[in-house]
Amino acid sequence: MRNRKIQYSMLLLSACWLLSASTLPWKSEPVELEFPKSWPKPVYDFSKNPLTKQGVELGRRLFYDPILSRDSTVSCSNCHLSFTAFTHVDHALSHGIENRIGTRNSPALTNLAWAKSFMWDGAVNHLDFQALAPIAHPAEMDNSIENVVQKIQVNPKYKTRFFEAFGDSIVTGERLLKAMAQFELTLISANSKYDRMIVGKEKFTEQEQSGYQVFQKNCASCHVEPLFTNHNFERNGLPLDTTLNDFGRMKITKLPADSLKFKVPTLRNIEFSYPYMHDGRFKKLREVINHYAQTTALARKIELSPNEKVDLVAFLLTLTDKEFLFNPNHSFPRD
Repeated sequence: MRNRKIQYSMLLLSACWLLSASTLPWKSEPVELEFPKSWPKPVYDFSKNPLTKQGVELGRRLFYDPILSRDSTVSCSNCHLSFTAFTHVDHALSHGIENRIGTRNSPALTNLAWAKSFMWDGAVNHLDFQALAPIAHPAEMDNSIENVVQKIQVNPKYKTRFFEAFGDSIVTGERLLKAMAQFELTLISANSKYDRMIVGKEKFTEQEQSGYQVFQKNCASCHVEPLFTNHNFERNGLPLDTTLNDFGRMKITKLPADSLKFKVPTLRNIEFSYPYMHDGRFKKLREVINHYAQTTALARKIELSPNEKVDLVAFLLTLTDKEFLFNPNHSFPRD
């Protein structure tokens, strides 16, 4: 009888705790993005998805969790490694479940709050929906958002995380995608040697300064400072790969004028984000520079001397932001 009373008391205490926990006011901690005051205003509409510490942390865990893929073997981080500017470096094209080969090199994920479109061809026009593309792609995660939601709903570790982020434990596709967007919006790279030079905290070497001048003369119209992209779609002078048959932006717009146009990638952390181009055909920066110095497919021919090529590489290395690359808040969650 005494044991029954003890059991009853424990059940009563548990019920009271659950009741009180469910009626506790939900609190979220706002997060503000930190970036230089001289930068343009982000284009992302934060009023529809306010950043919170809890939402960012939930998105981070989802980003690194292979639960998003059909067979729970591949996470976003498989193709977007934090210490390589959130892209992959070991192969030209992305790899998915069952070692399936994708159709493009994965783009680096950096300063996404300023981007209006995503993917090499701009197939996605909002960050909140971008994750749907790799989740559904048959060569990447080969899954559906409905199946992902079902898997996460029965996963105990996420119940608390969703409550902390949204005020209750209900898992929806919208919430899942918004949490992932929150984490990705925090991936801001703004502390390279270039950035410190701009504010007068550091000086370029003579070679870096020379390379900067070469860059401003030949590259800056597409790779616009300070984000080092114009977010537009341009021809990169590469011939069509007859194996991939990738016509770029034209696949989306169906306009012949957009044939072989691809989104201009950022040059930030370019030292670590090889291989280069939409199909990953170049492994070295000097190969990319040689291509642009040799191609006749651009509107204006780029002529560079051997010394200018070396100096340009020296400048591009100043865009490396090691604080960003090795930020523990961006890496795999250990607890």
